[in-house]
Amino acid sequence: MSSKGPHTDSIDALSFKMSAQKDPDKFFMSITEGDKKPFDFLRALYDGCIAGGIAGVAVEAALYPIDTIKTRLQVARGGGEIILKGLYSGLAGNLVGVLPASAIFIGVYEPAKQKLLKSLPENLSAVAHIAAGVIGGTASSLIRVPTEVVKQRMQTEQFKSAPAAVRLIIANEGFRGLFAGYGSFLLRDLPFDAIELCIYEQLRIGYKAAAKRDLKDPENAMLGAVAGAITGAVTTPLDVVKTRLMVQGSQNHYKGISDCVRTIIKEEGAHALFKGIGPRVLWIGVGGSIFFGVLEKTKQILAQKHHQADAQK
Repeated sequence: MSSKGPHTDSIDALSFKMSAQKDPDKFFMSITEGDKKPFDFLRALYDGCIAGGIAGVAVEAALYPIDTIKTRLQVARGGGEIILKGLYSGLAGNLVGVLPASAIFIGVYEPAKQKLLKSLPENLSAVAHIAAGVIGGTASSLIRVPTEVVKQRMQTEQFKSAPAAVRLIIANEGFRGLFAGYGSFLLRDLPFDAIELCIYEQLRIGYKAAAKRDLKDPENAMLGAVAGAITGAVTTPLDVVKTRLMVQGSQNHYKGISDCVRTIIKEEGAHALFKGIGPRVLWIGVGGSIFFGVLEKTKQILAQKHHQADAQK
């Protein structure tokens, strides 16, 4: 049994919080930022865009083959054979969309999160993280959805190149074809973004409070992996529905989200809604590790540069 009493614990917690307030650069994503400097929206937007873009490209390039296998598993009906060739099909075109989409997502998320954290009571930090995740996800969806449509059509070998995919999708389905499955995408990605970021942020706050120090790079990566794996497993049915709607093209096998769910359960059984859960959990778990690891490291470098620049003024 520990000899420390509750009064001692409260003092430790208070001193940790005060140390966080003295050096906010070290606590970029923590609720205990508490600095007195005015909120710099443009700096938060700029840092978020840079860090988000770099992290998004890093994770997409590293794990694209796993994503391709996951997509092909979800599209296959019955005992359809999964083709393991061309696992990098569509990567170049996808990166063109991932870079701005990730930049916008984190670029909007960071200032929204910081503003909400300053406005809400400290015990509602989870609400701030969820709301900021939804705001960031909505803002980036206008780029993420067309990118996802083109990527998944190429992963299922419907097209040979991204430009050809865009051109033929618009010719055959109209401009709205680039936004196929937009509703199901929001249904999957907005909860996903909100849940993953909330889990990650809360784990990070709790870990910092317990360790009473800044997190190291491997620890950020570990927490990102845990948050990604949990969120990936929970949202797999939404991902299956989104994928089926996006890749069906002009065939219109499914008439919408509810019809897609009913048809899958009727024709293939409820277990089909969890197709690809293994690759998805692996992909998003490892992806969360890479994404948040790169994100935090990039923001740390940017914060150090800002600190040096401010010191020279």
